[in-house]
Amino acid sequence: MKTQIEQLVTTAISQLPGIAEAGDNRALAPEIERTRDRQHGDYACNIAMRLAKPLKQKPRDIAQLIIDLIPASSLIESTEIAGPGFINFRLSAAAFHAELVTILEQGDTYGRGNQGSGKKILLEYVSANPTGPLHVGHGRHAAYGATVANLLRATGDEVHEEYYVNDAGRQMDILTLSLWVRLLEAANIEVPFPHNGYHGQYIRDIAVDAAHQFADSISAGHLQGIDTLPKDAPDGDADIYLDAFINLARNALGEDRFTAILNHALDAILTDIREDMAEFGVNPDQWFFERSLMESGAVQHALDKVAASGKTYEQDGAIWFRATDYGDEKDRVVTRDNGRTTYFASDIAYHLHKRERGFDTLLDIWGADHHGYIPRVRAGIEAMGEAADILEVELVQFVALFRGEEKQKMSTRSGEFIPLRELRDEVGNDAARFFYVTRSNEQHLDFDLELAKSQSNDNPVYYIQYAHARVWSVMRELAARNLEWNQDNGQQHLHLLTEDHEQALLQRLARYPEIIELAARQRAPQHLVHYLRELASELHTYYNAHRFIVDDAGLRDARLLLINAVRQIIRNGLDLIGVSAPQSM
Repeated sequence: MKTQIEQLVTTAISQLPGIAEAGDNRALAPEIERTRDRQHGDYACNIAMRLAKPLKQKPRDIAQLIIDLIPASSLIESTEIAGPGFINFRLSAAAFHAELVTILEQGDTYGRGNQGSGKKILLEYVSANPTGPLHVGHGRHAAYGATVANLLRATGDEVHEEYYVNDAGRQMDILTLSLWVRLLEAANIEVPFPHNGYHGQYIRDIAVDAAHQFADSISAGHLQGIDTLPKDAPDGDADIYLDAFINLARNALGEDRFTAILNHALDAILTDIREDMAEFGVNPDQWFFERSLMESGAVQHALDKVAASGKTYEQDGAIWFRATDYGDEKDRVVTRDNGRTTYFASDIAYHLHKRERGFDTLLDIWGADHHGYIPRVRAGIEAMGEAADILEVELVQFVALFRGEEKQKMSTRSGEFIPLRELRDEVGNDAARFFYVTRSNEQHLDFDLELAKSQSNDNPVYYIQYAHARVWSVMRELAARNLEWNQDNGQQHLHLLTEDHEQALLQRLARYPEIIELAARQRAPQHLVHYLRELASELHTYYNAHRFIVDDAGLRDARLLLINAVRQIIRNGLDLIGVSAPQSM
């Protein structure tokens, strides 16, 4: 309905005297907003005030001209000019009735449209280092990213979902060393486990599986020289020790065997991550590997572009990017003195690669601790000749999972983390997907396990699903009474829906497309969550206050049409969030 009013106002504006000389048509497009108080109507428009200067007329006079030029429409019951020149629109009952019919006619596609930019968007999210299973923090990224992707598609954008696999660099070396040490331990070879290695049980499990395959890499002889390593923590520097131990392992095993152990660990962990996400209903279109950027020459291609822009220099044997030219706090190394490129070099190469694949917007979902990384990557993008604003980053704050009063730690090195799979097993996918998007991604989330598991009105996902199931229970009761719902008859008697509860539902239902547009535009699924909670509340209130299966066939069919429209909207909204809509509970 908002779009229809925009079209009516646009038609009126196009006929205003002097409008052709007033300026850019896009800048003069009407903005239709919901009124804060329905006493002032359903929608308001401020276009008359925006046109006052170019048309050199008083806003209220322009508002009256627009009202006079608006084509006749059964959608609008009345218009009025308010304040300095707002145009308020009050919708007719017929408009709400028509929208009700449209909901049931369009079914699962209702609320979808072309309100978005229509651009090709590459949405990258989760992208957790493949050094361990996904934990509950990663789950929030997954639920948020998948829901944003659904919302963007629902509003007409072309979305490609991607998971970036950091399968190169120091973290993978640490993972390889951790697995190798566990392989040695499994063979009863005494070896100290590095303080900063990956301690989780999953490493031991992979070692058991890999023992036979890497038998030629497991012997005390491979540890020759370990006594000469610098001290590990707590008496020494854990990172210096770790790097020295990695070099020892690499030299003892040889590059081929070291890489083979790396690939085995990577494949095992990545297989687990893929399965975990798929079971969670999250399926990226592509898994993109960092090593492919190096092997294809994409990293060097990106660095060549940066160098061509004059934004690199050599110092102490390393190549530096002049990030300070773009407002960063310091310049950044892109190639170390040993010739190996940095994570930052791979990251800007990855973003250039995205752009060269034809995507208009690069939408990344990162952890809140990456806040300082945003201007750095934008600087790299700009230095490569692209517009910095093609990169949009949404930061996701941390999740605090509570078991009673105890807040759980989540460290993939220490192994003291709560896996996403464990959370899903405990509360179910529906509750996990829903709870993860109940708050803005910019806010910390306290995940209440007991609430998520409860079957009560206090549990929002249960409350909403129960509203959906309640409508189905009414339809089952109708069949049990040997009655049928005549939808056509219901359409003819929608004028009988005069109760306050019915009017509230009619108005709430009509807002659904606007909520989808808002949630997509702001990358804010919580708007949809709050809407569904309010819609469910109004359905429950209506259910408790009125009977639907009444003797009057016209009223009965009209009420059934209304509640089935509610059922459809709840289903559509939950589907975008990745939550099921059960028919019984």
